[in-house]
Amino acid sequence: MFFLETAILVFIGVFLLTYLTIPKIIKVVEYKRLMDDPNQRSSHSTRTPTLGGVAFYYTLILALFFIRGRDVFDETMYLIPGLTILFIIGLKDDLVVISPGAKLLAQAFAIVFILVNPSFTIHSLNGFLNINEIPYYLYLIIGGFMMLTIINSYNLIDGIDGLASVVGMVIMVIYTTIFYMTEEYFFALLSITMNASLMAFLGFNLSSDKKIFMGDTGSLIVGFIISILTLKFLALRPTAYTDLPFLLENAPLIAISILIVPLFDTARVFAIRIANKKGPFSPDRNHTHHVLIDYWGLTHKQASFIIGCFNLMFVMLFIVLGSTAKNLGMVIMLVSVVILLGYIFFKYNYNFATLKQKILLKRKVEKIKSRVEEKGSLKKKDRKNAMGEPSGQKNDSLNGEPMIKPKKSDKANSINGEL
Repeated sequence: MFFLETAILVFIGVFLLTYLTIPKIIKVVEYKRLMDDPNQRSSHSTRTPTLGGVAFYYTLILALFFIRGRDVFDETMYLIPGLTILFIIGLKDDLVVISPGAKLLAQAFAIVFILVNPSFTIHSLNGFLNINEIPYYLYLIIGGFMMLTIINSYNLIDGIDGLASVVGMVIMVIYTTIFYMTEEYFFALLSITMNASLMAFLGFNLSSDKKIFMGDTGSLIVGFIISILTLKFLALRPTAYTDLPFLLENAPLIAISILIVPLFDTARVFAIRIANKKGPFSPDRNHTHHVLIDYWGLTHKQASFIIGCFNLMFVMLFIVLGSTAKNLGMVIMLVSVVILLGYIFFKYNYNFATLKQKILLKRKVEKIKSRVEEKGSLKKKDRKNAMGEPSGQKNDSLNGEPMIKPKKSDKANSINGEL
């Protein structure tokens, strides 16, 4: 079967399977009361079903069964163990919270299955910063660190409705195009499979009555797939890049531009947490999407759409520049953009204080003020009633009507009451 027919069948099949089975997951989660309870840093206010990522797992496994004949180095048999490990650890974290160290250890085991497959071996950086051939042990270090970073970066941006899905869809569309142009059809179909699941899930994630979160089960799986696609992109043979609209040496910078949203957000929140003498994985509301919602007053849909559009435009800009510019100029531009974005968002996150705390404090102050005003008005009415002053007496006195002369002992109280 030709690629186009296969891609259409895979997309429709995965989309329908995800769309039709997520309501069943919601019912089971609600019946078993496996809901996500809101806390002081949550962006939702009601108990919401989680475990939406379960649908990602079985749709990927089924899709891999049908497209396995297109893998050259038997990549399917290496993907399934890694996916299963992250599915189990993500499911456990959604049900019973586990430590960041345990999650990192599980991710490392899952990554090993990918790194040992020869299809993902990076033999050369193709002249990026004048680096060409690299030894195998250096590939293991670079590849392992890169995959861990991508998985956790994507996991961290899953903080508001729609954001993880929108960013994931943008990334999948770009990788589908790249692998189709380089005739790596197995990875193009893998991107289409993940994209179809994310599209079907997005409708439920943004719904008001059938809402569900992907949870760590979903974010770890999607992050794992993105890291695999990124590693394969950097491991393409040099002749494959001739069909791509950018210079061979700029491939690492194109990969960074594709992942700019999760990478920038992770670097930013880690810097803030370390500056506050906290652990890099300690939770807070200092993420970029939290700034857009808490400080700029955007809704979840608006923030997700803006960030997704920024990601797409940023990649397009770097692809255009990467077609002619040398990598040194590209590096300078990338660093400049990151510094500019960092300045903007650090400025709006004054003194590294969390915006959520500022908002809660402001609300408490307003509530106290309203209570004080209510008590003051009640005391004022009580004093008028104690004096026997009829309703509208104050206005009549101002219009020249005679006032009831208060007793000497109550003179001060009557003056305060009129004031």
